[in-house]
Amino acid sequence: MTDHSTNSSITSVDTIINSVHIASMDEKITEPYGTIRDAAIGITDGKISWLGSNHEAENITANDTIAGESQWLTPGLIDCHTHLVYGGNRAEEFELKLSGATYEELSKKGGGIVSTVNATRSLSEQALFDASAPRLQKLLAEGVTTVEIKSGYGLNLSDEMKMLRVARKLHKSFPVDIKTTFLGAHALPSDFDNKDSYIQFLIDTVLPEVSSQGLADAVDFFCEGIGFSRDQCSRYAQAATELGLPVKGHVEQLSYLAGAKLVAEFGGLSVDHLEYLPEDDIPVLKDANLVAVLLPGAFYSLRETKMPPIKQMLEHELPIAIASDLNPGSSPIASLLNVMNLACVLYKMTPEVVLRGVTANAARALGEQSEVGKIRKGLKADLALWPIDSPAQLCYGMNLVKPSMVFKEGRCVKSL
Repeated sequence: MTDHSTNSSITSVDTIINSVHIASMDEKITEPYGTIRDAAIGITDGKISWLGSNHEAENITANDTIAGESQWLTPGLIDCHTHLVYGGNRAEEFELKLSGATYEELSKKGGGIVSTVNATRSLSEQALFDASAPRLQKLLAEGVTTVEIKSGYGLNLSDEMKMLRVARKLHKSFPVDIKTTFLGAHALPSDFDNKDSYIQFLIDTVLPEVSSQGLADAVDFFCEGIGFSRDQCSRYAQAATELGLPVKGHVEQLSYLAGAKLVAEFGGLSVDHLEYLPEDDIPVLKDANLVAVLLPGAFYSLRETKMPPIKQMLEHELPIAIASDLNPGSSPIASLLNVMNLACVLYKMTPEVVLRGVTANAARALGEQSEVGKIRKGLKADLALWPIDSPAQLCYGMNLVKPSMVFKEGRCVKSL
């Protein structure tokens, strides 16, 4: 085994997990997946304090020892783009679409995002929590230890705040880190006659309140013909930046409005969707240290045919993350593992690139790369133990594998 031991002076840890193969996703380790075979890991105060071989682990004392039984240990998975807090569902709309109903017909009947906004507004804060918690639990059962949750189905002050409070409450109620994103610029609500006045309302009223109450870790917008113009998104992003909130964007999904370059101008975190991103824009995103977040669940559910420029992204070494985009309309998929398979099958991405996309690069998309996303000394001990023969099995099929154990900051929070 290559020497991957860390800090040989350490002689004791809180917990040691031995007899594992580690897919560290650490680029400093040149093996595929950052692999360390026949290894052990030490955890102290919720963080990774030691890495080494099973043989070296015999010299480490621990309060608790967990036998890995030659399973694979990965970083806890990270779902860096979800809309999992919402009311109602769109199953009836799904059925009508399959029967031939057009988008316009559904809209006239109050379908689409309008139906989700109405359903979300109608729920009390506790009822919205109760509706959202099972969706979060499905992700946690798959080894997800960090989740991003967006607002965007309230579209007024009280209900956007309600959504963000529910996301914060989920963070406190479950063994998961939740990063919240204010997505007020998601769609034009029926309360407003035009998009300019709504954006100004967000800037003058909602953004300052969200910021003052500390309910959002970032701000997002939908820069699209059916969403908001580049100029409107720029005004919104400028206001967010002045409040100290980092920016991300739903961009280039259905057309090209140079929304990704707009996020780059504001030094944002991530650009998401990107089916219509031109190759010429990729170096701009790379220079701005942005992460491209791809959402194959929406690509699948909407039967899209325009592929994101993945080959060119990889050639330019633009970091790529993968996320579920869990939402009631375009990606009603509460499974990051299934979406990983979709990324491989639909986007022809390799399992290693996809696994990096739900660990190290997903952490970067949330600005959390110094805390999670890799198995490396000093990072949080957010880990998933898998009964698999190789990491590729995580992407190979659907509903074939679940973690045998999940650790959140060194504490076992799930065990078969």
